[in-house]
Amino acid sequence: MDVRIVDYGENADGGFISYNISGLSQNQLEFLNNNLDDETQITNDNLILKTKFFPFQSRESKIKVEDFISREEIEMAIFLSSFLEDMD
Repeated sequence: MDVRIVDYGENADGGFISYNISGLSQNQLEFLNNNLDDETQITNDNLILKTKFFPFQSRESKIKVEDFISREEIEMAIFLSSFLEDMD
């Protein structure tokens, strides 16, 4: 599984992060699409996940944004992996 942040910021609804998740089977894509509470869609064998969460508000995150993005991608990959364990 490969998790990449493709967009983040703030809008009228608050903060958000959009992830592109690739490298999953069709069954895994459908399971996540049907069971995650956040906004999801399947596009070109990838899952697009948009969360209403914006962790990049601290001063440190603005200085080291690449580090914070990498950490968020790793944390989401771990969360999704544990979520997929419930598939069986």
